[in-house]
Amino acid sequence: MKHDRRRLRKNLTPAEKILWNALRNRKLNGIKFTRQHSISLFVTDFYSAAKKLAIELDGKIHLKKDVADYDKQREEFIEAWGIKILRFKNEEIIERLPMVLEKIKNCF
Repeated sequence: MKHDRRRLRKNLTPAEKILWNALRNRKLNGIKFTRQHSISLFVTDFYSAAKKLAIELDGKIHLKKDVADYDKQREEFIEAWGIKILRFKNEEIIERLPMVLEKIKNCF
């Protein structure tokens, strides 16, 4: 799993790069986020342990029924750990980053 996380960190999507630049180094309200963070058998795109908040970015593949079903099961599992999950479409990150950051801040 460690190798998978490392591979994912090296191959961020354009939307992940944009959001990571806005979150890294405690840029958002001083909150530390990590990227490609493991929660049991699952890897979240971004995670704040202090706020128990996971952020997932969804590309077009997440519109497929089998992927959406997997996402739902994964979300239920992670939320059972007391972790809140925010989901954003890649387009939201690229086109409306300030709105996305405001939604994230509202979770604190």
